[in-house]
Amino acid sequence: MGTRFGSQCMKPFLDWRTLLLASAMLAFSAAGAMAQNPAAAPASSAQALRLSSGDLIELSVFDCPEFSGKLRVSAAGEVAVPVAGPVKVSGLTAEEAAGAIEDLLRSHDVLKNPHATVFISEYATQGITVAGEVKNPGIYPLLGSHTLLDLISAAGGVTPRAGSAVTITHRSDSEHPEIVQINNEPGAVAKKLDILPGDTVTVSRAGIVYVVGEVGKPGGFIIESNDLTTLQALALAQGANKTANQNRSRLIRKTATGREEVQLPLKKILAGKAPDIPVHDGDIIFVPTNTGKNVVARTTESAIAITTGMIIYGKL
Repeated sequence: MGTRFGSQCMKPFLDWRTLLLASAMLAFSAAGAMAQNPAAAPASSAQALRLSSGDLIELSVFDCPEFSGKLRVSAAGEVAVPVAGPVKVSGLTAEEAAGAIEDLLRSHDVLKNPHATVFISEYATQGITVAGEVKNPGIYPLLGSHTLLDLISAAGGVTPRAGSAVTITHRSDSEHPEIVQINNEPGAVAKKLDILPGDTVTVSRAGIVYVVGEVGKPGGFIIESNDLTTLQALALAQGANKTANQNRSRLIRKTATGREEVQLPLKKILAGKAPDIPVHDGDIIFVPTNTGKNVVARTTESAIAITTGMIIYGKL
């Protein structure tokens, strides 16, 4: 036998016409809103926010306030529905949770034709972690769905050392992070990707090559892609000065066994008589002066000292 509560809940068959009319009006209203504003359409099940332990839901059962109220998802992933008992909601969307509660009320013969709605009023893990090369890394308490660029903007934007690759680790699937590029078409990325509460966004660090010595503008230069060459790096440094000794230029590279110094035939490369050499993250191109033999003899020490000074004073 079903348990009856409240004057409205004692008449489940008396109000079926009212329920039918209300459902039709809601469907018509929702359809009209979507037609006027397609962005208002509900998100796909893959992007919908899902419940987890600690979340707070607001349950509303039509015409039965006795069963309505706020319920906290337990550590077991359940909520305790009044009279009917516990029901598993962890991993479900708000719509799916409402269906599970309706099934529970129906199967326990509490209500013959229940109509429930669930609103997720609080997420236990509302924060979205933004890390890596952003100006203000941290946890941002943003409830609901947000795009990748929203989160990067909330963290103050990227630093000058930021790369184009961004890793997104979803709370619901931490073993399969997504890696996206944001330098070419950031608008397209923003439309395709949603960031949900509990996710982690990590902005990568770009590679840097240092060009020091007798060049127009010594400094560190970001490698936007993996195909930066010696000539391109030299061009970023505004070329070699007239006092440069191009024949004694060196490429200093950090390897697993320490610093490695190789001769860089810069004059031949500029003349097209030697192949251009690709540069890697952390490489140092040292162009010495055509005077001062002692400085040339200590190429590695001089170049590293100059580069260290650039890093200290913020010249990348």
